[in-house]
Amino acid sequence: MQNEGAIRLSIFLGILVLMALWELAAPRRALRQSKWRRWGGNLGIVVVNTIVVRLLFPILAVGAAIWAQQKGWGLFNLIEWPYWLEVAAGAALLDMAIYWQHRLFHKIPLFWRLHRMHHADLDFDVTTALRFHPLEIVVSMVIKLTLMLILGPAALAVLIFEVLLNGTAMFNHANVRLPLGLDRWLRLMVVTPDMHRVHHSVNPGEFNTNFGFNLPWWDRLFGSYRDQPVGGHEAMEIGLRAYGGTVCANLLWMLVLPFKPIVNDLEDGGNEQS
Repeated sequence: MQNEGAIRLSIFLGILVLMALWELAAPRRALRQSKWRRWGGNLGIVVVNTIVVRLLFPILAVGAAIWAQQKGWGLFNLIEWPYWLEVAAGAALLDMAIYWQHRLFHKIPLFWRLHRMHHADLDFDVTTALRFHPLEIVVSMVIKLTLMLILGPAALAVLIFEVLLNGTAMFNHANVRLPLGLDRWLRLMVVTPDMHRVHHSVNPGEFNTNFGFNLPWWDRLFGSYRDQPVGGHEAMEIGLRAYGGTVCANLLWMLVLPFKPIVNDLEDGGNEQS
């Protein structure tokens, strides 16, 4: 698809800047750490991930969807669908797959070792949405490319899904304040910051809820939805109990974290509480 990279980069940068400005104007919570220290590590991991993906994957999700369509592979290439329905259903199915991938990354100890870097952030803002270990990105890419072959979605559906996923992830990780009434209405259609922040609580009963990044329906449908944290958003503790201090914002520490032993009940990835 022509100009895919330029489209995605423009939207990514636009939303990142917008959310960063919104956080300055109307923050939801006071930050525990220096924003600039955290942003250095969280944005640094984006650079590492971009290099890793470019080196390891000659084809990305949209290209894989086009290739599968040319080969006639996948569910959507075996059934005659109206194009609009194929695009809508394809984007929704991919979002549901990411929901289940997220739950598995909490459930399976090997995957949790990779994913815990995301949760080890002691604050919750727009850059937390970008904080994923390179090995997790690699596993996610393999899963995503496999889905392209199984589902064979339209390339437009994949592009819409990718753009929405990146954009809504930055939105729902942002440290921004929304009127409570607006939040209640918005979370019928999209995961809001107050909804997803619960997922970053150190409380196991909250930590294993609200797995969605984009559409909020899967948490409600599959029994993992939690409306609010027990202690309220301002008082809830974010991060993992096993880790604290400025080291959590250090890029090198983030890169080696998967190889450190699991040292806390909350981290074991095998006691999912939905």
